[in-house]
Formats: sequence, structure tokens, C-alpha cells
Amino acid sequence: MPVLTRLIPSPVVVDIRPGALDDLVDILADQRISSSGRLAFAISRGSGQTLRERLAPALPGADWYPVDDGTLDSAVRLADAIRGKHYDAVVGLGGGKIIDVAKYASARVGLPMVAVATNLAHDGLCSPVATLDNDNGRGSYGVPTPIAVVIDLGVVRDAPLRYVRSGIGDAISNISCVADWELSHRVTGESIDGLAAAMARQAGEAVLRHPGTLGDDAFLTVLAEGLVLTGIAMSVAGDSRPASGACHEINHAFDLLYPGRSALHGEQVGLGAAFAMHLRGEREQAGLFSETLRRHGLPVLPEEIGFSVAEFIAAVEYAPQTRPGRFTILEHLDLTTDQIRDAYADYAKTIRS
Repeated sequence: MPVLTRLIPSPVVVDIRPGALDDLVDILADQRISSSGRLAFAISRGSGQTLRERLAPALPGADWYPVDDGTLDSAVRLADAIRGKHYDAVVGLGGGKIIDVAKYASARVGLPMVAVATNLAHDGLCSPVATLDNDNGRGSYGVPTPIAVVIDLGVVRDAPLRYVRSGIGDAISNISCVADWELSHRVTGESIDGLAAAMARQAGEAVLRHPGTLGDDAFLTVLAEGLVLTGIAMSVAGDSRPASGACHEINHAFDLLYPGRSALHGEQVGLGAAFAMHLRGEREQAGLFSETLRRHGLPVLPEEIGFSVAEFIAAVEYAPQTRPGRFTILEHLDLTTDQIRDAYADYAKTIRS
């Protein structure tokens, strides 16, 4: 009887540790990603320029491309700039916006992409998706999974704490996202990939239940590993479903209804996930979510990120429109405005008690 298996798209290198950036050249050469050193680096104009000064002496064959923002236009400009120059790979060195721009540009010109993350703000650093701002707001574009992921915990420690906290919210939201996926499987018959669901859920649980803090390398390692595993889970599923549920619909609603006022992605999805768990009647789990978010300095109430209760209720009501065809606890309950208001009042009372 033949043994049936499947190939999982994943990076050939995942290096998460203090000092990893110092070994970047050797990592890329040893893995035959770029033995010649012909690399196109996409960097920010701030911290990216500082890291360029640190890395450039060891990379004489590399070219450096400052990226202005996380827009589709910037990604297209980068692709046009590197096209035809015989690079071995594109390296995104920076936060989520830089990495997403590099992912899109590398896919457009047919080059492998290396993600070198300087913060842990969200799970996009290893996902098969590039999220870019465009003329209609924000779009998600399918791209290949990065061929390598390098995360230097020493560099991450230098990032603003808010960006690392954001990654915590994104990671633990996986648990709510998988619950939505399983709900859809039961109610609508949507197919579910058990491996992808297990990977995403365990990544979230590891962060949710870890006793450490942002000052611990052990905790930062678990967080970074969780975000990488979440990206691979999306590759396994061929979709963002393992890491996108009601909490992400609420996040998108914040972005669309209140442009320019929205908080960080992980702050919004963490809050959305805690509320979604409450809507499912999982009071104990919702309490654990809110306790973990609070312990790490993340919001659990909308006013903590600058939104009124009325604005939060409006975002929850609008949320299902952001992902037509996706079934979550919000679509299942189909709450009226008054019902959302009552549910929020109960949620706020529960987590304050």
C-alpha cells in the first residue's frame, strides 16, 4: 500500500535567537540561497538604514532599496527597480510593512524572498500573504512563503514595546480563529484542514499560557516561533482561515470605518478575539484572554485604544461585511445592534469583575 503524504511549503531556514543577524551572510551562503551575495535588500528609511550600516561591510554584492511605506505602489516600484539585475534573492529587512512589500515584489519578479524581522508585530512575517494599502483601502495578495526567516531577538528588543505586544494579540487570536473555522465546519460544512488548525491553535496556546514577559528571551522565542508557525499554517491551508476569524473581521471594520484612527493590528484582533470568545459563551477562556492581554499591556476594552463603546458596537455590526462568504460566530449569531450592545455590556462587566 502506498504511503500518501503531502509537501508543506515552509522556509528552508528559521533562525530565531539573539545575534542571528550577525550570521545572516553565512546562513544565506550555507543554504545556497545566495552564495554570491547578490541580494536586493528592502529596508525602511529609519531603523533599516541603521541596520544597513551594520550589515553592508559584510555584503559588498548587495544593493539597498529604501521603502517609503506599505503600499501596493511601493511594492510595484521595488519590483520594477530590481527586475533584470540578476539577484539571488530579495531580503525584507524591517517590520511587517517592509516584509510585505518585499514579499510582493519578489513574487512579481520571480525571486525567493528572505524575511528578516526587526519586530514581532504580527504573523505576516512568514505567511503566504502580502497585505498592502491600495486605492480602495487595504488588500491581501497571495505570494510564496519566504524561503528563510531570520529573527534576531537582540534587534527585536530594540523595537518599540508596543510592536512586540501587538504580536501577542495576533498570536493568541489564533485560538478564536480556529474556533470560528470549526464552527463553520459544523454549521455550513466548510472543509477544515486538521493540520493547519492544530498548528495555528498550538501556536496561540503556547503564547497564551507562557508565564514569561517581554523581558524574557524564552518568551520572545515562543512568540516568534508562534508567529512563524501561524504563517506556515496558512500555507498548509492555502488560505488565511487558520488565523482569520471574527476577530479579524472586527479589525478590518475598525480600519474601514475609522481610517487614520485604527490601532495596531494585534491590539485590535486581541480585543476582538476576547470579545468573540465571550460571544461563544466561553467565559473562562474569554477571561484568560483578557488576563493575558492585560498582563502584557494590551487593550481589553475599546476605550483603551481610543474608541468609544458606540464605535466598537458599530464595528462589530459592520464586521461581517468585510469578509463576504466567511462564516464566524458573528455570522452565526447575526446579532442586532441592541443585542451587540447588551453582549458588550456583559463582556465588559465580566472582565472587570
